[in-house]
Amino acid sequence: MSRTDHDTLLGTLDGNRHIYPLIVYYEDTDAGGIVYHANYLAFAERARSAMLNLLGFTNRNVAERHKVAIAVRHCTLDFRRAAQLEDRLTVESRVIKLGGASLGFEQKIMRDGDELVVIEIYLACMSLDELRAQRLPEELRTVFSRYLDVNKD
Repeated sequence: MSRTDHDTLLGTLDGNRHIYPLIVYYEDTDAGGIVYHANYLAFAERARSAMLNLLGFTNRNVAERHKVAIAVRHCTLDFRRAAQLEDRLTVESRVIKLGGASLGFEQKIMRDGDELVVIEIYLACMSLDELRAQRLPEELRTVFSRYLDVNKD
């Protein structure tokens, strides 16, 4: 698989948004064919990791190079509609906060333009050795600042 083919699996950057496509598989659903509520968090995590990768980083290389991890600090989910087996969804991610040791995202899980779940999630940068807050590495700060959306709806 070429680098270009691989990149299409990571979604696309569109202005200050990252758009990540996915399909709901059987393993994502409950017995009724409805997406299990916790799986929306997994979809959002995949999208954030794909965005990070498109921006030239991976969770692994950030950890190895800077000795930090990015961990969830706070999260809210607003469930509006259910997704079902074999739905084609997109996760739209926007950076809404860039703090000294934190990042905030708004992520919308959508089907055909309809918002199914809206997630607001705040991440903390932590040192791997002490598991304490640590300033976001400058190269990550620089990249994410290009996508900061100060006009959050």
